[in-house]
Parts: sequence; C-alpha cells; structure tokens
Amino acid sequence: MVERLAVIGLGYTGLPLAREACAAGMRVTGMDTNPAVTATLESGRSPLPDVTEAEVTAMRAAGFHATTDPGVLAEASAAVLCVPTPLDEAGGPDLTHVKDAARTLGAHLKPGTLVILESTSFPGTTDGPVRAILEESSGLTAGPDFSLAFSPERIDPGNDTFGVRNTPRVVGGYTPACTDAALAFFRRLCDRVVRARSAREAELSKLLENVYRSVNIALVNEIAVTARAWGIDVANVIDCAASKPFGFQEFRPGPGVGGHCIPVDPAYLTHWAREIGSPLPLVELAQRINSAMPSHVVRRAGQLLSGVGKELAGSRVLLVGVTYKRDSRDLRSTPAAPLARLLDEAGARVTYHDPLADGWAPGGTVCPAEPDLHRAATTADLTILLQDHRVIPVEALPGWSPLLLDTRDRLRGTTAQPL
Repeated sequence: MVERLAVIGLGYTGLPLAREACAAGMRVTGMDTNPAVTATLESGRSPLPDVTEAEVTAMRAAGFHATTDPGVLAEASAAVLCVPTPLDEAGGPDLTHVKDAARTLGAHLKPGTLVILESTSFPGTTDGPVRAILEESSGLTAGPDFSLAFSPERIDPGNDTFGVRNTPRVVGGYTPACTDAALAFFRRLCDRVVRARSAREAELSKLLENVYRSVNIALVNEIAVTARAWGIDVANVIDCAASKPFGFQEFRPGPGVGGHCIPVDPAYLTHWAREIGSPLPLVELAQRINSAMPSHVVRRAGQLLSGVGKELAGSRVLLVGVTYKRDSRDLRSTPAAPLARLLDEAGARVTYHDPLADGWAPGGTVCPAEPDLHRAATTADLTILLQDHRVIPVEALPGWSPLLLDTRDRLRGTTAQPL
C-alpha cells in the first residue's frame, strides 16, 4: 500500500497527479528543479491554470509539500516521474530530464519502492535507460528489489470534463508483478485502469493515441489546401462527410498543431521506428504537412491583401488568440509562433490580442500586444483569427475588421474568409 508518494516534476502532468493523490489520502511530496515552482506552491499559490489556488490550499492541508531537495525521495514508498520529454536541436528525442530524474531518484531509492514513468517516450525507455540508471544509481535490481512501470499521462490542459480521476489509465510494468503494483496504485486514483502486457506496450499506446490525431489532422489540412485551389469550401465537405453515422471521425483543419503532444510525440515514434529499421513514412509525412500550415496561412494572408490592392510587406496584421488551444493559456509549440515569424520575415507589422497570453515573445522576440481588440481590429489591414477563446468577442470581428481570415471556421456565413 502506497502511503508516501513523491511526484518528480510539478508541471502540467505532475501537479494534477499530486492533487488527485492528496485527495485519495496519500501523503504527497512534490519535487521540482525549478525553485520558482516550488516556492509558488509553498506559498499556497498555483503555477498552473488547471490547478486552482483553492486546490493547492486543500493539498497543503492534506500534507502536501513542494521542494527542490532530492533528499525527500528517500521517504517515498512510490515515486512518479513526470518530467518533460522535449525535442533536441536536431528534432530528435531529448531524454535529458528523464535520465536526470532517474539518476536523482536512484541515489535515494530503497527496496520495495514503486517507480512509475509518466513522461511520454519511445518503447524501451522504461526498461532500457530508466531501468539501467535506477539500478546503477541504487545498486538494486528492478523486479526483485523495486517495482518499475510505465503509465502514460493523459492530461488535456483546459479540459473541465476529463481529469486524472475519470480518464482511463493505461499501465504496463517491467514484469507482471511490477504491473500489479502499479495497477494497485492507480486504482486508488482512477476510476478505470487498463492493463498493458508490458511497459513497451504502454509506451507505444501513448504514441499511437497522438500520432492517430496527427495523421488525421494532416489529412484534413491537406484536403483544405487542395479544396481551396478548387474553390471548394472544405468546412462544408467535412460537414457532409460527418453526417455518416459510422466509419468516419471528424477532424478540422487549422493554422497548425501545438502543445506538447501532437508536434512532439510523432518524432519520438519515428525515431524509434528508424532505430529498429522499420520507418513510418506516413507519420513523417503528416508531420511535414502539419508543420507547413503556418506557411499556408501566410499565403492566404498575401492573397487576401493582394485582393484589396495591398501587400504583406508594410501591412498591419493582427493575430487573435495565440495560445495553442482554445481557452488555454498554454503556449507550448503554438503554431502562432512560426506564423508570426513568417509574417515578420515577409515585412508585415505583426501585433496580437489574447487575454490568456501575457507578454508573448515568439522566438524570443516580444510581439506587441493589443489590449483593445475593437481598436486593433478596425485599424489592422488584416486580422487573423487563430484561437477562438470564449473570453474574446469573436462574433464581433466581422463587423470590426476590414479584412478577416478565419482559420477556425468559427465565423462561417459572415464576411470572414475561410482558411
């Protein structure tokens, strides 16, 4: 029975897990290498929009403590690694954070501890480098001395319907006994737990979930570009196809993909596939198609401005909604960033309006914010709707903007131009 839990990494994955574990009656310690994060939590505030200050207060009342001190790991009967798995400069997997966390945990690991990796990675990460580092650092052996498993996070930032408790949890261990230990742990936190036959099976299932979305988003993005060339409204095409009650799942085109999962996870899968000599050309092509959508938006912007006798160079372009997802403050890999860069390179004067994104600096360069949307839209040569947050009066834009490009199909039937 897990009574003392250590959560390593208090970001979008780790903090909601810690919150649920506190509610389940566990004594939880959170460890993060960022002192600003731990100091914020220790002061009773939340560093994330998906965890409220009231919830942090309840966590602290239940005994939650946040620290940068790895010494607290020695007290844990279970530890969950929830650290980032980004891409390196070459676009490949970067397991630096995972390896560092495993090394830190290994130095304090005691017999009987349950260790779970949640960070998304390619098959073989848990029973490969993570296991090797833990064993080398601790002198213990996975299986006989401590339990080791993988359980992929399924956090959806900004989703008020599904959270840790009511989202099914996939679990796969290094050994069957390791799986049993991890299943018992997650049954205290989740309404439904799904048993995978191995850690590698669980790792691949996570990548499949998001690659499925990446491929289907790429399909509708490609169809959207082609339909535009033929003068066909792709939104109506999708509506027609979606009327079929079986065999079709609706996806919508957009200005590109963002967040941690869709832009990153396919790279972990294709890297692994190439390493084992079985490349995935469809997945790689989907990545290229989705990455090219900001360029398509720039082309559409140029076409629309040309239609009114203007050029991109020197034009005032207003971007509305620059986070990667509706009603979220998350700016990770937002397609608005490459779009702003491309517009800037074309000579446009770019500004943005987004009440959920304070001090946006894509690529390290601060983009001027426009707090007054009405004034900004009426004076811009072109307004581009990228994200239709509920806090933005999107429906007013057609009446305010002399020229409006709607990349979200939110303003159909108005003067807004479709993607």
